[in-house]
Amino acid sequence: MHKWLLIFFLFFIFSCKSNTGKDNQFLFWCSNNNQEIKLCTDITNEWNTNHPKQSIHLQPVPEGQSSEEVILAAVVGKTTPDIYANMWQGSVEMYARAGVLIPLDTLKGFMTFIKERCDSAAIKEITSADGHIYQIPWKVNPIMTIYNKNLFQSNNIKGLPQTYSSYNEAAELFKNNSAQRGLTESRFGYTEVKAIWYQRLFNFYPLYLAASDGAPLIVNNKAAFNNKYAIEVFRFLQGLYSNGYFSRESNSASSDPFVGQTIATKWTGPWEISYLNNIPDRGFDFDYYPPLVPDDHNGHVYTYADPKNIVLFNSCKDPQACWDFLRTLVDKKGDLGLLQLTGQLPKRKDLDTDPYYKKYFEANPMMLPFAKEIPFAKGVDNCEVIVEVLDIISQEYEACVVYGKKTPEQAIADAEKAVNILLKSVNK
Repeated sequence: MHKWLLIFFLFFIFSCKSNTGKDNQFLFWCSNNNQEIKLCTDITNEWNTNHPKQSIHLQPVPEGQSSEEVILAAVVGKTTPDIYANMWQGSVEMYARAGVLIPLDTLKGFMTFIKERCDSAAIKEITSADGHIYQIPWKVNPIMTIYNKNLFQSNNIKGLPQTYSSYNEAAELFKNNSAQRGLTESRFGYTEVKAIWYQRLFNFYPLYLAASDGAPLIVNNKAAFNNKYAIEVFRFLQGLYSNGYFSRESNSASSDPFVGQTIATKWTGPWEISYLNNIPDRGFDFDYYPPLVPDDHNGHVYTYADPKNIVLFNSCKDPQACWDFLRTLVDKKGDLGLLQLTGQLPKRKDLDTDPYYKKYFEANPMMLPFAKEIPFAKGVDNCEVIVEVLDIISQEYEACVVYGKKTPEQAIADAEKAVNILLKSVNK
């Protein structure tokens, strides 16, 4: 069922709301993350002091099951903000095709800015099918492998298991040691087993990008993932469950197995750094390394960027003024604030080598590997039904990887067939 059908009930909630600010005031929705609220409040206050006739009214995105559903309801109810700074990159194409976003490349100064901020690969990634750019690349959280250094040492795991075979060898060693010690709940790693589309962005998809050197899932409105890389990823992940290295039980929201030291690894982003460092008496050291790759892989290791970007809705009465404000959010000073206040990384080329950010990375050395990964961190394809595509892959993931009811070859082929049927129906 298409997402539009799921939010009609929200229309009645949002339809009674409107942008009730002054005519010269613009509504800006940011994430409801406390650190981002602080960042956006500081920048908004400074702007408003200097531009009282083009003031910005900041508001965290209203509460809902997810920010994506809230925005969808706002679009249907015609209550969109002027500026939205927490847009998942995968949603942009749907809104662009619906005609509710402003093409930013038509605004004065935008293209000069974007070429200064992003490399050609990043610009190509955010360019929609119609040739316009509807999003400002803002923040990324590259997915990497976190590991418990103490558990590695106590289990005699030497070196970082960065390939499928070395990871399996380390997992087998960990499994045998845990059995000898009577630690029946211990597993080498964990990743979410629920068949929810967005969970594949943190297991299958980063591994697929790493194996394939950043290959797309969709090319020319057809599935492009029925290849050796996707099949190898499914086979590798399937083995983690069939060999007992990972648990098939869904993790309880009330406990963190990494903090509890019942797992030694997982795939996650830089947000874990401040979270773990703020746990008193944590009792272990940790670090990160890139996503796992096939044994024959050479070259850079790609991963999923987990990007959130900025858009302007066409309800905005003065897009140029809003863009001028956003320049202050995504300039070098604003990006440094993003790092310092939120621990998230700006989507900016040469971030790891720019002297402007040198002191930050000297004070936060664990963030530097993530900054180095940015050129190889990708979002998702510009496909208006990418959620449905990921949902199809997720269903096959559950059948094959988690429960072993299909071979990797059959599961990927079935996913390809279903995705092509979906894309054909959308593009009639």
